[in-house]
Amino acid sequence: MTSDPLVIAGRTFSSRLVVGTGKYPSHAVMADAHRASGADMVTVAVRRVNVTDKSKESLIDYIDRDRIFILPNTAGCYTAEDAIRTARLGREVGLSNWVKLEVIGDERTLFPDNVALLEATRVLVGEGFVVLPYTNDDPVICRKLEEAGAAAVMPLGAPIGSGLGIQNPNNIRIIKDQARVPVIVDAGVGTASDAAIAMELGCHGVLMNTAIAAARDPVMMARAMKKAVEAGREAFLAGRMPKKLYSATPSSPTEGHIAPSQPKAA
Repeated sequence: MTSDPLVIAGRTFSSRLVVGTGKYPSHAVMADAHRASGADMVTVAVRRVNVTDKSKESLIDYIDRDRIFILPNTAGCYTAEDAIRTARLGREVGLSNWVKLEVIGDERTLFPDNVALLEATRVLVGEGFVVLPYTNDDPVICRKLEEAGAAAVMPLGAPIGSGLGIQNPNNIRIIKDQARVPVIVDAGVGTASDAAIAMELGCHGVLMNTAIAAARDPVMMARAMKKAVEAGREAFLAGRMPKKLYSATPSSPTEGHIAPSQPKAA
């Protein structure tokens, strides 16, 4: 949808689908899925990138960097200090000064620690990073992250890797209505209809990894997600009909039509 691009911090992306690089059966399958998704931004965990031994294979070698923008992420960080240090490392090794900021607060659910997330956002924005924080579907924390300088806010749809879909659409809608920066649903998408719902709510994009990587056919699922994001965006722009309990109005109204002639009385 090149006529309706996603713009974050002044950078334009032709696709509103952002995909990840983990959990694929192989790097080759990952590369095929990336192509099928049409995504031009992918997330890479800084901790998974081989930054010391250039002679060894790296997943970076399977990303078409002429076409795809790499968004480093701080996956696996449990403190603000650790996330800040990881973001700096990603920039130092030449990945990007952009960062998908994750500060995990609970090991079982991988819910974010929003206090530490806000602290890390302030520090990294102050150091010139373009920060895209992964957070709860909480309108208040999303507003505070935006005020701290986040270039986008990325509320979860459901716990990471759960595939449960959008669990709290009202909160997502409120976040989108309040935000002055792009809103990208991150985490919880399980299938194409989930992605379409996120876009129909007015979100500017969807980020996913497991939904594609853990599918029986990751490449086919990547194609499905591409279509779902595009369809959901178009449905949002088109404006859905109002919801009604029922409608007494026929779909083929008779007003303005000539009534059929009646037989004359005998």
